[in-house]
Amino acid sequence: MKKYTLLFVIILLSCSEPNKELPKILIIGDSISGGYFPFVEEILKGKAKVFQPKFIDENGKTKGCCGGTTQGIKEIDFFLHNQKWDIIHFNFGLHDIKHVDPVTGKNSTNLNHPHQASPEEYERNLILIIKKLKQTGAKLIFATTTPYPDKLGKQMRSPGMPKIYNKVALRIMSKYQIKINDLYNLVLPRLSELQKPNNVHFKEKGSQFLANQVVKSIIESL
Repeated sequence: MKKYTLLFVIILLSCSEPNKELPKILIIGDSISGGYFPFVEEILKGKAKVFQPKFIDENGKTKGCCGGTTQGIKEIDFFLHNQKWDIIHFNFGLHDIKHVDPVTGKNSTNLNHPHQASPEEYERNLILIIKKLKQTGAKLIFATTTPYPDKLGKQMRSPGMPKIYNKVALRIMSKYQIKINDLYNLVLPRLSELQKPNNVHFKEKGSQFLANQVVKSIIESL
């Protein structure tokens, strides 16, 4: 059993029975969602039970991160964990955009190397994931992939790619009639204020800002 599988089981079982009538919300996403998840959980405390798949890395640190669509199609059953979800708020994209060494398969700073998933692969993978999510009967909300500066500290992503991948995702969400939570355009005008310098990740107030919008989109769907 994978470390993160065990951890997710523990988290699910630790939810108190007195709150079993509360709606169950699943947050699927990368480390950006890991940043806003604690704030979403706190804001919705007493109103909903909020979960996110988590894993323990090689350093023993607990993280909430579902990676890209390549990982998603392999792990989606684990993410769903055979539970009855009322709402699933999900995103894939930021990891798909990463460049990887074609020989080792590891993250690469060479922007000439292929993406973890090309836009075409991203589309195919996302459709497979959506079909799985649709089977749950939960209300689905897709969060657009957040932007990042053209110059990053560890340049594993080419400039402007979130816009390209979001265009693919929005076309698919329209086809499957899935609600959009447009985090990309929400934070774009305030990126320098909310995001860490030369980084894809957000400052604490940036994660709080995103959390407020995530909660809004969830409440609208309850």
